[in-house]
Amino acid sequence: MDSDSKTPARVPRDFESLRSIIIERKANMPKRLAQVAAFALGNPDEIAFGTTASIAAASDVQPSTLVRLAHHLGYEGFSALQSIFRERLRDRTLTYEERLVTLEQASGEDEDANLLSGFISAASQSVNRLAATVQTDTFTKAVDILAAAETIYLIAKRRSYPLTAHMTYAFSKLNIRHQIVASPNGVDPEMVQFATGKDAAIAASFSPYAADSLSQAEALADRGVPVVAITDSAFSPLAARATCWFEVAEADFAGFRSLSASMALTMAIPVAIAERRRKRAHAKSTK
Repeated sequence: MDSDSKTPARVPRDFESLRSIIIERKANMPKRLAQVAAFALGNPDEIAFGTTASIAAASDVQPSTLVRLAHHLGYEGFSALQSIFRERLRDRTLTYEERLVTLEQASGEDEDANLLSGFISAASQSVNRLAATVQTDTFTKAVDILAAAETIYLIAKRRSYPLTAHMTYAFSKLNIRHQIVASPNGVDPEMVQFATGKDAAIAASFSPYAADSLSQAEALADRGVPVVAITDSAFSPLAARATCWFEVAEADFAGFRSLSASMALTMAIPVAIAERRRKRAHAKSTK
C-alpha cells in the first residue's frame, strides 16, 4: 500500500483534531499531499465552501489529490473531509461583543478607513465567489419553478430578512403575486397553510439557521409546495427540503458577514421571473 493511502490510527472528527494530525503528519506526507494540506489549513473557508475543481485549482493540484489526502487522513472520500471544515464554520459564531473586540484588535492607525475597506473587501469576495460557483442551470430551474407559481411565499428571518424585504419591493413593482411570511402578530405558521402545490416559495437562512425559517420551509415542502432555498452549505437543513437551492458563501470582516452575494442573487431572481413571464405571454399572444 502506498504511503499516501495508509489509514491513520485515529480519524479526526473536529477541526482542531484534524489540524493537529495534519501538522503532526505533514513532514512524512508526499509532496503534493503536503502542499494541499498546507493550503487547507491556511484557507479553511475555501475548503468549506469550494468545489473539488475550484479547491484543486486554487491549491495547484489535481482534483484526485484531494481524494488522496482524504484517504491518507482516514476518510472515505473528500466530502467527509470537507464536512469537518464546514462544521468548523458552524461552531465559529461569535457574539457581537466578541466581533467588536476582534475589530479593535485588527484596526490600524486609520481605524475608519480600515473598517470601510474591510467591509468592501468582504462584499467583493462574496460576489466574486458566487460568480465563480453559481450554476446557471440551477438559476434557470429556480426561475422556471417560480415563474409558474400562482403565489410566491417569501421566508427569511433575522440576518436574512433583508433579502425577502427587497424581493417584496421588487415583486410588487413587477406585478408578481407574493406573500412575505413575516407577520407582526405571530401567525406565520397559519400563513403558510394557504399555500398549495400551484404556489412556490423562496426561503433563505444561513448558519446558525433560524428555526422558524426551517419549520416553515418544511411545512411548505410537506404541502407539496416547491421550495427554492438560499443557504450556505450542502449540509444546511434548508437544502435538504428544497426543490433546488443555491449555495452562497458570504465572506466576513471581523465576524460580521456580508449579504452582498445573497442580495445580488435576490435582485436577479424577481427580474428573471418577470422576464420569463413576459416572454411566455408574448409567445401565447403571437400563436
